[in-house]
Amino acid sequence: MILIADGGSTKADWIALDSTSKEELFKVRTMGLNPEMSSVDVLRDRVLHTFQLVQHKESVKKVFFYGAGCGTAGGIKILKGVFKSIFINADIHVDEDMLAAVYAATGKNPAIVCIIGTGSNSCYFDGKMIHQNVVSLGYILMDEASGNYFGKRLIRDYYYQKMPQNIAQKFESNFNLDADFIKKNLYRESDPNAYLATFAKFMLENKEEPYVQSLMKKGFEKFFEYRILPYQKGVETPIYFIGSIAHYFRDILEKVAQSYNLKITDVIQRPIDNLIEFHKTNEV
Repeated sequence: MILIADGGSTKADWIALDSTSKEELFKVRTMGLNPEMSSVDVLRDRVLHTFQLVQHKESVKKVFFYGAGCGTAGGIKILKGVFKSIFINADIHVDEDMLAAVYAATGKNPAIVCIIGTGSNSCYFDGKMIHQNVVSLGYILMDEASGNYFGKRLIRDYYYQKMPQNIAQKFESNFNLDADFIKKNLYRESDPNAYLATFAKFMLENKEEPYVQSLMKKGFEKFFEYRILPYQKGVETPIYFIGSIAHYFRDILEKVAQSYNLKITDVIQRPIDNLIEFHKTNEV
């Protein structure tokens, strides 16, 4: 059996393939497995509490895991150790989620590939290698236009009383906005970036509100400024986006792209299916 997974900070999608026929055996979703945000014990428990994975753990011969927080040697080492302790007969391959995004979006063709989900990132793929204009420093300093980025801005606007009154009333009815509760989730609990991203659903529910439209537009403009324009590519270069934020707000994203004389080629909400097709037809 071969396991292939696309993992973010909020969730990880897994698909099992028969190693010979490449036939799909099962799909399953776990909680996020970001080694930069969760301890080894938490990461291990999230896998061990998934019945399908544990049931077949000795039959797994290869694991290909592409995840958030796996862009450094430290993150890769942590997850390799976690997986090796569970899938004891498997060869373990751990790479950053950016590589999975490239495989899912463009395969082997040059393109700019972007992720906008719980976190955000981008790269230019030249057909052979990934090039990034800057190393991501995560949700506190970067992650422009991501779920956690917008979550922070919603909370700040609420507390600074910058939200329109009607929006603030809706926001209060949807979330526990007690200061102690928010600070506990941000500074004492695991996965604070995923917690911040839970506020993003509010934007979707109020997508037509001018306040939300303006917030989204400004966030996407920041993303283009820092994550796309520095590659200095023109309209002839395909641009792909991966992730739920990009998917649900594609109309605003496309307008921002047009303002920079660029065009979005495609937006893929869940890359796992495209990733599987890539693995079925290519040696990795």
